[in-house]
Formats: sequence, structure tokens, C-alpha cells
Amino acid sequence: MGFRCGIVGLPNVGKSTLFNALTETQAAQAANYPFCTIEPNVGQVAVPDTRLEKIASVAGSAKTIFTQLGFVDIAGLVKGASKGEGLGNQFLANIREVDAIVHVLRCFEDDDIQHVANKVDPIADAEVVETELMLADLESLEKRVPAAQKKGTSGDKEARILASVLGQALELLREGKPARLTVPGDEEEERLFQQAQLLTAKPVLYVCNVAEEDAANGNALSELVAAKAASEGAQSVVVSAAIESELIGMDPAERGEYLAELGLEESGLARVIRAGYELLQLQTYFTAGPKEARAWTFPMGAKAPQAAGEIHSDFERGFIKAETIAYDDFISLGGEAGAREAGKLRQEGKEYLVKDGDILNFKFNV
Repeated sequence: MGFRCGIVGLPNVGKSTLFNALTETQAAQAANYPFCTIEPNVGQVAVPDTRLEKIASVAGSAKTIFTQLGFVDIAGLVKGASKGEGLGNQFLANIREVDAIVHVLRCFEDDDIQHVANKVDPIADAEVVETELMLADLESLEKRVPAAQKKGTSGDKEARILASVLGQALELLREGKPARLTVPGDEEEERLFQQAQLLTAKPVLYVCNVAEEDAANGNALSELVAAKAASEGAQSVVVSAAIESELIGMDPAERGEYLAELGLEESGLARVIRAGYELLQLQTYFTAGPKEARAWTFPMGAKAPQAAGEIHSDFERGFIKAETIAYDDFISLGGEAGAREAGKLRQEGKEYLVKDGDILNFKFNV
């Protein structure tokens, strides 16, 4: 499954630099002027997971295949985007296609790098982007809600439900709050709310781009962002795009030594991925055999057939059962044979809720 995160923010906050570093490419042209990213660059990165490497070792797998995470570097935003200013229309169209918003905020001082507002204020920067997204949603809902209400009064049940849940979102927006604070009453409301594809309904991860010396502990500006995120149920992480750029091209040993010198245990990429997984409530299961060991991403709360569908729709359609081994048992008992002998290989049916770290072998018939 994986997921697709749109990297957004004002011009010159480090979006493209971060994108280049995270995807270990130079696909985006990082330059010191607004709108240097015109078309959204898309990069796929392997999600690091030490468990997969251990599973492959135990299973004697010839290769390992990590699950993938997509990053989309979206053009910089300015005030008036909801009315088409700058690259506003394109920005809004691009952001509608992503699963989550990675909002990069400048939390460093540097006289050599121009700021579009001529001051470093991450909270104000965040509010510029949020306001434009809210205005776009507000304009949309002020047309959609009355239309749904009218249709609902004529006996259309779905329109009535849609009018109710989108009406909640409209009231929040009028109060200056994002639509993601809407609480659908049941599964049908949730389905219709998600189908509405409201920009401010998307989960948000704030990435505080700091100077190298602040990468380990953050600074006063990143603390303000963390407080903002906590107040609205969002996530925040501290990353130094400059450090991530330095990591490109280093071998694993060099990376470890470099990060340790800076007081860091892991790269910014790892922190962004973990926060993103938590934000979107995603988990990982594994498949393992002689040819390959592979990681698969699935939504938390998925049952076995849904998880099987991440491999192929036929696996879900013809699902019979899932042979399941917990990660710790697989490693400690030396793989599938040892787990089977110890009675730790379980046969699970259609109602089984897949757990993070499960090693699965699906049986199906189409």
C-alpha cells in the first residue's frame, strides 16, 4: 500500500532540498528563488525496517524488498492561492491527490536565503498555507452543502447524510478550524466525508527544518510548532535538510558515525516515516521465503483478507486462510519450521485482525 505525502510550504523554506535528500535524488531543482518547483516531482523511497533484514537472514531469502513511501514535492504557495494567485490552482489540484500533507516550516535563520515574507516565523508561515486551504474548502462547501440539503429533503438518504457531515465541516471552517476536526457519526458518514476530498481534512505532519546545530534537540521556533501540532491533533518532527543532504552518498557505516557525531540516532527520513505511519495509522506485515523477504504496508485494523489484498486483489477475493507467525516467534524459533514445531504457527480466518510485524502466508483460491 504505502502512502503518498505532499511536501508543501511557502517558497524557500527547504521543501525541494528536503525532497532531494529524502529521495536521495536531485530530481527537484533546489534554488534560492520562489516557484523553482513548477511541476510536482514524485519520488519513491524504501521504508527502512530492521525487522525485514532479520527476517531475511533467518529465512535465507535471496533478496529483501522494502515497502515504498511516496513523496510529492509540490510548488510553493503564496497568499491568494485559493483565488488562483501564483501557482494556486495547480497547488490545490496537486495537494488534493495526496494522502497526507508534510508541511515544511523554516525554523532557521540565514541571511543568505531569501524568505518570501522577509522574516522567519514558522507559525505565520503555517497559517498562510492553512488559510488558503480553508478558503478553498469553504468556497467548495458553501455550494455543496445547500445542494445536498436540497436533494436530501426530496428523500435522497445519502444526500441527507452528506449534508449533515459536510455541514459539520462547514461550521468548523467558518470558525477558522480545519475540516479534519469533523467527527463522523458512523461508517457511512465517514465514507462520504472521505469521498469529499476536503483539503483541510488531510492529516498534517509539520516538519521543522532547522540548522545543523539544532538537529538533535530543536530550537525555540520548533518548540512553537510542536505546541501548535499538539493543539490540533497533528504531528511534528525536527529535521535538518542540510544534514539529510550530507547523508546522500554515504555508506551505512559512515552515516552512523556522522549522525552519532551530531547527537542523532537516526536520519530525518526515519523520523518522518515513523511520524507519517502514526499519523495515517499504518502498520507493516511481512512475507518470507527462499526467493525474497518482503514488507507490506496495511491500514491499522485491517482484517486478513484486506491485508492479503495489498499483495493482489485475487488474494483478497479468493481468501481461504492466513498462516501467521508473530515476528518475535519467527526470529527466536529460527523461522517457519521452528515456529510450526513449537506450535507458534497459527491458522487464521477472515476475521483475524492483522498485527504489526506478523509474518503471513496466504492461502487463496480464485
